[in-house]
Amino acid sequence: MSDLYRSAIDELAGAVSGIDDAQVDEACRLVANARHICTYAGGREGLQLKGFAMRLFHLGRSVSVVGDMTVPALGEGDVFLVVCGPGEISTSLALIGVAKAAGAKVVVVTAQPSGRVPALADHVLTIPAQTMADDQGANASSVLPMGSLFEGALFVLFEVMVLKLKTLLGESSETMRARHTNME
Repeated sequence: MSDLYRSAIDELAGAVSGIDDAQVDEACRLVANARHICTYAGGREGLQLKGFAMRLFHLGRSVSVVGDMTVPALGEGDVFLVVCGPGEISTSLALIGVAKAAGAKVVVVTAQPSGRVPALADHVLTIPAQTMADDQGANASSVLPMGSLFEGALFVLFEVMVLKLKTLLGESSETMRARHTNME
């Protein structure tokens, strides 16, 4: 294995090993008990979150992604799951305001827990990884560019959350597979 692969894998391992499992368990509890889960993230973080939303659907959860035409109005009993690695993005701030005003709980996944977006959350899940907020100058520490370390750690986090939710919800690989689309 080349040094670049090893460096990337070692950095991902370091980032995910710094995740507080109690934060993950609480996020899973909130998601498992939600009437509906609506998700939002921009850019590559959004791509990771869409993959998680798909797995939530496979787990039998009612889930939507902001931007799709079928997103229902949020309200009491719902969870708005936002990924905002850098801790502040204007769209996230605005959408959280709407969700909270409607009575939804807000869960934020971030690398910057002291940012303005996490400050509005009911629950914060922190991934200690480089994002575009700290990828330049003396702060840059990852061999991976820009926010790639955070985005890769998101994938691992979401897969572990799927495993935890699978148990929490009493789902099996067979019940999940039965919900997979046949339209491909």
